[in-house]
Amino acid sequence: MSKGKLQKFADMARYPHVFEYPYSVVDDVPFAMRGRWREEFFHNANPVVLELGCGRGEYTVGLAEMFPEKNFIGVDIKGARMWTGATDSLQRGMTNVAFLRTNIEIIDRFFAPGEVQEVWLTFSDPQMKKATKRLTSTYFLERYRRFLTDGGLVHVKTDSNFLYTYTRLLIEANHLPVEVMTDDLYHSGQADEILSIRTYYEQQWLARGINIKYIRFRLPQEGTLVEPDVEIPLDDYRSYNRSKRSGLQVSK
Repeated sequence: MSKGKLQKFADMARYPHVFEYPYSVVDDVPFAMRGRWREEFFHNANPVVLELGCGRGEYTVGLAEMFPEKNFIGVDIKGARMWTGATDSLQRGMTNVAFLRTNIEIIDRFFAPGEVQEVWLTFSDPQMKKATKRLTSTYFLERYRRFLTDGGLVHVKTDSNFLYTYTRLLIEANHLPVEVMTDDLYHSGQADEILSIRTYYEQQWLARGINIKYIRFRLPQEGTLVEPDVEIPLDDYRSYNRSKRSGLQVSK
């Protein structure tokens, strides 16, 4: 039987690899480790990789296990859900994993320019009603630019045809370098060991016969980003309470 939320939050508060800076405290408590993640926490010079909207942290932990020569940080606002990956990595003594509980639209407050090499967006809420809430929108890409290395990698893995199409059109409109793009990952020949890590929610989509889409592109520092001016068909299926699990809250 899983622990209750209160106990999970208590666990998270004492975990040495979990940092909690939601809106309610971030303005009052400066994040002194910004620009010093490798030196102050990981104690190495290895690349830093973020999973934004990490949910239970399956990808964060799975990637960290595959790549001990990289540092991985899972980011989400849902602490009770993040507890799963945080607990797993702690019990296994993994030293290249951390978790940051915060609101994603202020993510640039926690990392210095050039401090991060890759960003993973795994099954993000497609936010079909408002572009600025989408984690692949220009609103967020501009924030990623503030801490990604020039030409840093962005991985997008999604069940949503809407988000996949939107991201593809945005990439085309801005001439961003694409390394991989497929609307049917597991029948594309691209589903290597890394991409085959399956989150809790991904298993739900696959069980419903929904194709998994994947894009890997680079984000250069130069150039003004523009939104695609195209009408995109909405997803025609109801997702599993996306708005409750997105980990994205917009400031007022």
